[in-house]
Amino acid sequence: MGTYRICMCFKRKYKVKETGPPQEVKEAFKKYTEGGNQMTVEQLTRFLVEFQGESGASTSDAGQIVEQLLQKRYPVGTKYTKKYTLTLDDLNRYLFSPDLNPPIGDQVYQDMTAPLSHYFTYTGHNSYLTGNQINSDCSVVPIIKALKRGVRVVELDIWPSDDTTHGVHVYHGWTLTTPVEIIECLKSIREHAFSASPYPVIITLEDHLTPDLQAKVAQLITQTFEDMLFYPQPERLKEFHSPEELKYRIIISTKPPKEYLKAKSEKGNKPHEENDSDEDAWAKAPSDLTTDQEVVTSGSDSSPDEDNDDCESRLPGVCTYKSLIAIHAGKPKGGLKEALKVELEKVRRLSLSEQALEKATSSHGTDVIRFTQRNILRVYPKGTRLNSSNYNPLIGWMHGAQMVAFNMQGYGKYLWLMHGMFRSNGGCGYVKKPDFLMKLGPDNSVFDPKAKLQVKKTLKVKVYMGDGWHSDFSQRHFDSFSPPDFYTRVGIAGVPADKVMKETKTKQDDWSPVWDEEFIFPLTVPELALLRVEVNEHDISRNDDFAGQNCLPVWELRPGIRAIPLFNRKGEKYNSVRLLMRFEFI
Repeated sequence: MGTYRICMCFKRKYKVKETGPPQEVKEAFKKYTEGGNQMTVEQLTRFLVEFQGESGASTSDAGQIVEQLLQKRYPVGTKYTKKYTLTLDDLNRYLFSPDLNPPIGDQVYQDMTAPLSHYFTYTGHNSYLTGNQINSDCSVVPIIKALKRGVRVVELDIWPSDDTTHGVHVYHGWTLTTPVEIIECLKSIREHAFSASPYPVIITLEDHLTPDLQAKVAQLITQTFEDMLFYPQPERLKEFHSPEELKYRIIISTKPPKEYLKAKSEKGNKPHEENDSDEDAWAKAPSDLTTDQEVVTSGSDSSPDEDNDDCESRLPGVCTYKSLIAIHAGKPKGGLKEALKVELEKVRRLSLSEQALEKATSSHGTDVIRFTQRNILRVYPKGTRLNSSNYNPLIGWMHGAQMVAFNMQGYGKYLWLMHGMFRSNGGCGYVKKPDFLMKLGPDNSVFDPKAKLQVKKTLKVKVYMGDGWHSDFSQRHFDSFSPPDFYTRVGIAGVPADKVMKETKTKQDDWSPVWDEEFIFPLTVPELALLRVEVNEHDISRNDDFAGQNCLPVWELRPGIRAIPLFNRKGEKYNSVRLLMRFEFI
């Protein structure tokens, strides 16, 4: 008779231990309560001003904090005596709350009265795609999600169609992406344009239409947006309007119709090639980039007959397609130097692929920055990013590019940087460019991102602890047999001299890890620095597991001890997961 082995399997429950306040919080509480066990409103005010660096904090502010904490401490409906004092645990609960003690502010604070060219603008690429660039669905859903996040530039590719009421579809041309009707896209933009921000939404159109269909689109745009639509003056702008002037307005940006038709007849449309790719034909030239090949840019001299567009005669009473374009595209002749020419009498937009931008900044970086001081530069992903991945946005930002266009469904590190940049300025979708990108230095010099600069500011970051994973993840999500082993990576994304990543030690078997580690980051250009925070769970047998991330603009970090909410790979905030960190500028 054989031997039988009986396996008894048990579900193991991991006990989550209570993690108390960090030692520094205990010491601060003792100091400001003068050794007592209750913190008054007046003592909390001193703590906020002196320890947290909130110079404008008042006793009224402190009183509101105490009231909010007392409401959280007691169940709804419970009657309690308002003593207006805090215990040590109350103070720690306040510090560890992302809602009550966030790392950055949530209000628009920058000057919004400068021309549009003075701002980085939250920009989408192929905004209608739900997935990859080849065979995903086209839908209004990603457009709505982007607008709710604060994206201010939406791109639509418009193509003729025989099976729709209006004869116009939105989809990624020469691919298997399923189309969506343009009217559905326009209605969704109208409904959600200002759900996250009152500042203007710019629609960039990649136009593949006949003149009659262009006239129909003009009619749809005017009827859909009505008073929301910004109508440009007949004469060309010498300077762009400001975000403040354009509040609650929809702006159209594209090439004048006949220039599109001319470009198509000369070069044709290739599969997976964005129409704007004509705009950087010089980028395909040898490394010296001195080609005489024609370059398509925005807003340059047009041919004599283009001002006699007869769209209106074909559809009487309707604004011509061309007359709706507030940020123009055009087609001058010449090479890179001509494309980046700054004209005093008019402003324009130039679109370049990420590859073309890299070549341009490598050989003509000064010209790129001079161009972006008055004009708008749009950068878009190269055509080979079929999986909707993205590129490093800092290359564009370091050279003043306002519209760094991203696939908002292309999750990953670079999209996290994009989210981080546009958490700035209250998340309104417009971030004022640093002064050094807008002004000339001695001898008419401009900013050089690669130059060796002195350290302007040093950021000291302390990572105390983390919590919330046991609430947002199943007990066996990270490890089937033991609690997780978390470590935190923290670093800077910015100019090359400032770029760095560091990490804490791994905290073994702990759902509420305490690291208590400090990092120093010398910054030469803090105005373009983003703080990257990423938590992973160490796994010996396979790749480490992702456990959350956040990216924050360094120039807006609030000094003191702050609660840092963490987000998933898609940029969606976890319900409970957060870190407790301290920021200090020295």
